[in-house]
Amino acid sequence: MQPIFITGIGTGIGKTLVSAVVTEALGGHYWKPVQAGFDEGTDAGWVGERIGAKRVFPELYRLRLPASPHIAAREEGIEISTDRIAAALPEVRPLVVEGAGGLLVPLNDRQFVVDLIKRLDATVILVSRNYLGSINHSLLTAEVCRMHGLRVAGWIFNDQYLHYEQEIVRWSGIPHLGSIPFGKIPGVEFVAEQAGKMGPALRRALGITQ
Repeated sequence: MQPIFITGIGTGIGKTLVSAVVTEALGGHYWKPVQAGFDEGTDAGWVGERIGAKRVFPELYRLRLPASPHIAAREEGIEISTDRIAAALPEVRPLVVEGAGGLLVPLNDRQFVVDLIKRLDATVILVSRNYLGSINHSLLTAEVCRMHGLRVAGWIFNDQYLHYEQEIVRWSGIPHLGSIPFGKIPGVEFVAEQAGKMGPALRRALGITQ
């Protein structure tokens, strides 16, 4: 089974919450190889508090500056290497890998998140948060997936604004896997509840029979 890569239509759209839900639903493990900014905690720490720290692998790049990864790395005199990330990929499956920002976020001066997905030969789950403008951002993201020949399992929608998930699904041609309602405190119980609801659809989409 290939790793499952969680990416989305931008920053702050709920990839970490979706990553926790997907990991819990599949009984898998979580890894975010590149963390940029951690003064308010890390995404790995957030996920670990909700599904158990033993199921979370430490970051390969832990960068202090909350900025685009290529800038944060440059500030520390290093360069992010997709080859190094691929070599460090945990062998456990199911493995959920959370990306940084969206598909065209730069990792270094030459490569973007989309290049990392291809290097890992990962199956993609796209996250879209419902807000004014997200139709455009969602369809642009779907177009980049097509341009690069990515293997996409489907959409997971987060938050509530207006009900246009099915239009994004129809226009993009990418299946709907689930919707996560807005929760003020998405804690352990919330993640477990959403995982239970989404599990069957996720397993079918990913071809998991056990």
